[in-house]
Amino acid sequence: MHAFDYLAAPAKSRPPRVCVLFGDEKFLKQLVAQDLRNRVAKDSDEVSLSHFDGSSKQTQWRDVHDELATVPLFGGVRVVLVDDADTFVSTCRKQLEPYVARPSASALLLLDVASWPANTKLYKAVDATGLAVECRAPLSARGGGKHVDERRLGRWLCDWAGDRHDIRLDTPAAARLIELCGPHLGLLDQNLAKLALFVEPQGRVTADLVTNMVGGWRAKTAFAMVDAAADGNTAEALCQLDRLILSGEHPVALLAQMAAVTRRLAAATRVVLRARREGKNVPLDRALIESGTKFGVERAVAQLSQLGSKRASRLNRWLLDADAALKGSHSSPARGRMALELLLARMSSELSPRRRRR
Repeated sequence: MHAFDYLAAPAKSRPPRVCVLFGDEKFLKQLVAQDLRNRVAKDSDEVSLSHFDGSSKQTQWRDVHDELATVPLFGGVRVVLVDDADTFVSTCRKQLEPYVARPSASALLLLDVASWPANTKLYKAVDATGLAVECRAPLSARGGGKHVDERRLGRWLCDWAGDRHDIRLDTPAAARLIELCGPHLGLLDQNLAKLALFVEPQGRVTADLVTNMVGGWRAKTAFAMVDAAADGNTAEALCQLDRLILSGEHPVALLAQMAAVTRRLAAATRVVLRARREGKNVPLDRALIESGTKFGVERAVAQLSQLGSKRASRLNRWLLDADAALKGSHSSPARGRMALELLLARMSSELSPRRRRR
């Protein structure tokens, strides 16, 4: 069960006495662990918590088992959390397997692990009598389950913004927030709390507000610069470049920001062109996922459509030209600006023959 599904489902019964939280998202693990404790507290007068560091060699099964077997003084349930428990699980697997089959009725064992392979006896034992919750950003079925499902993450983010922060986050704003922060739920939650300070309760958060408050005006300008170039609006792209240069941004740093966008577009273009040579048709979103794009897929699709295959296939060469210029003939900031101006002009849509004659 994914953490999103667990947190959304109403509690209909008491939780199993052994629960595994697996994945790399600490924020989700904290939410699920707190929910489990709250559910246990509903059925008990008292809940005590014992914590063990599973990565330490000092943590032995006998110590954890003693806590699980100790009945709280005034009744209730004892919650025993083993954090970073991968080493602990590997070392104590033989003891854990029989315990999972017959756990203590007065204790809840929480195992926090990074990986939870499905080919082990312990996995099957927990699957039969316990609960395993996947705590990581949701993965898409497309691309072999290796890339983040942006749509699902965006929907959850919109719901979470309303439930926890009392703000209305629209879909474009959620997409922009993911693009700026990445699929890191703790960081996303922190920025939602920040955004909540700039709107009234139940106020609407827009993509522009996200860019201004989370990315800052420099990030907004860098995005606008690349977008304008991809749209074919050379004048606007050069205007944004001018603002960034005047604010103190170095051309080398700006090229790195531009490369972060353009390289993924170039990689996806190679996938599309290779498929065409083989007589196949690959959708742009699939090509982006196959080339390693984990988030911002919808925006990248629009940018590729605006560029066209001809110019998109030349992006890597243009980046190499700009990089070589900045490290050689255009290493000074003044001349470095000229190298970036040339790159932006190349990214802009080609002039029609009529416009060339003017």
